Amino acid sequence: MYRALTQDIEVSVEPYYLEEQSDPDDGRYVWGYRVAITNHSDRSVRLVNRYWHITDQNGQVDEVTGPGVVGEQPQLRPGDTYEYSSGCPLDTPSGVMFGHYQMETDEGDRFEVAIPAFSLDAPGMLRVLN
Repeated sequence: MYRALTQDIEVSVEPYYLEEQSDPDDGRYVWGYRVAITNHSDRSVRLVNRYWHITDQNGQVDEVTGPGVVGEQPQLRPGDTYEYSSGCPLDTPSGVMFGHYQMETDEGDRFEVAIPAFSLDAPGMLRVLN
């Protein structure tokens, strides 16, 4: 589990490899990830936009932006948690994702909440640390 806390908004991410959707012989690797966003603040916020920075093991970068997540712009009151699942295909057996959500208060103030960097690694990958 990967976690980040920004202005009392906690984002937790749990990635998992989707073997049944992947085809390594064809250079297709697919991961799912579960996200939980918890509002530990004393104000209501709405998730307005998302930004993802995805890098595969060859250094190829893909950036994804858009309104909300999975077709929703959830409102989180103090103490609320919003959870969703999504996925990411890559052409390589490993990569890294991170990003941010743009949140908006009831007063119209906007701020960014960090999505922690998390690793996408196909099972059985040999990792070399320098």
